[in-house]
Amino acid sequence: MGVPKKVTVPIVGKVVRVLAKPGDRVAENDEIATIEAMKMEMPIVAPVSGVLKEISIQPGQVIQADTVIAIIEQ
Repeated sequence: MGVPKKVTVPIVGKVVRVLAKPGDRVAENDEIATIEAMKMEMPIVAPVSGVLKEISIQPGQVIQADTVIAIIEQ
């Protein structure tokens, strides 16, 4: 395995769904979570392919822009 990649959110929002869990293999652009921001749902996707090592959000949680929500090991 290679370098860990941090997954961040681009905007303040509320977590609606978490679709992946630690240990899951994800492909680049797979949706790992959904947030609601400005009355719209926004998918949060994996920026790289790899194994999800950590996810630090749960439904209902409000998160700030640029918050690291997951780590993917390539």
